Amino acid sequence: MTTAVQPATFSQLTTLGVGGPAGQLVETSTEAELVDAVRAADADGTPLLVLGGGSNLLVADAGFDGVVVRDARRDITTPDHSACAGVTLTAVAGAVWDEVVAHAAAHRLKGVEALSGIPGSVGATPVQNVGAYGQDVAQTISTVRVWDRQRGKVRTLPLVDLQFGYRTSLLKRSMRALPDDADPGAPWYPTPRYVVLDVTFQLRVAQLSEPIAYPELARELGVAVGERALLPDVRAAVLALRGRKGMVLDAADPDTRSAGSFFTNPVLTTDDAAALPEGAPRFPAGDGLVKSSAAWLIEHAGFGKGYGLPGPAALSTKHTLAVTNRGGATTGDVLALARTVRDGVAQQFGITLEPEPVLVGTAL
Repeated sequence: MTTAVQPATFSQLTTLGVGGPAGQLVETSTEAELVDAVRAADADGTPLLVLGGGSNLLVADAGFDGVVVRDARRDITTPDHSACAGVTLTAVAGAVWDEVVAHAAAHRLKGVEALSGIPGSVGATPVQNVGAYGQDVAQTISTVRVWDRQRGKVRTLPLVDLQFGYRTSLLKRSMRALPDDADPGAPWYPTPRYVVLDVTFQLRVAQLSEPIAYPELARELGVAVGERALLPDVRAAVLALRGRKGMVLDAADPDTRSAGSFFTNPVLTTDDAAALPEGAPRFPAGDGLVKSSAAWLIEHAGFGKGYGLPGPAALSTKHTLAVTNRGGATTGDVLALARTVRDGVAQQFGITLEPEPVLVGTAL
């Protein structure tokens, strides 16, 4: 049954550990309860926020005065695939993403092994088109079942309708955006049309991984780019790489008290990419576009690892893309540092970095 939870703050509910009070926090343990909670909030005209692992969320210090629904389901299902080449894996939105990856690797299912160690829930992965080390979920997702708040019914969205792009999707674009002329201090919250219920992935049965596409991961594995490796070895290598960057949650390590990469890598026109200094990373991004590295731009704009220390908010000492809470930081502290970095990169290179976390009640 739907469970009302004791009053909580987003500093307790997010990996960044900042943010004010949650208005009404409820946990749902079945799909019917989740849908009912969403419908009830919509019927009352109450602001709604569906919460996963809180790993990609930055909420204002004033908090969120509405209903916060947390999906407590954890189910992962796969059919018997002893005689199959391809297998569907379905995970409910509340399932822990890294448990899905571990499950796949343990059952000889390839396609998500390079996405090990990413915090958060399954429901968030198609929204952001989560990716790392040359893989993203768009490569394996076949369908996403959602509650369509506009139509008031459950729908199954196939891959062709999900409009995946770099860190975006139809699901993300369905959120009401903060108007350009809005007061950043005014109350605001994302209102997605679609609430993810479960995600189905189409994976392949294999001992070896997909071809290793990312040079750093290839070096860690001791293979050439384009070669394959055992699934457990790829998972272990990714976890080791992420761990050295402070990107695997560890309560004892303040570098992991973050929302992961705070900025997305900028996707540029060929002219804008050509204007970057020699040595700036440039990767083909399709349709004549070029992707560069936000981390490189940040570092070369003068913001090194640990920038902001000894303040309560600082860049990670391991990875400049992570804005971290060193202890006692507020959302205001996090945003002040992020704005300093964003503005410095814009002044140096003429490129405005975009935040990756979902901002609630505030703006960068």
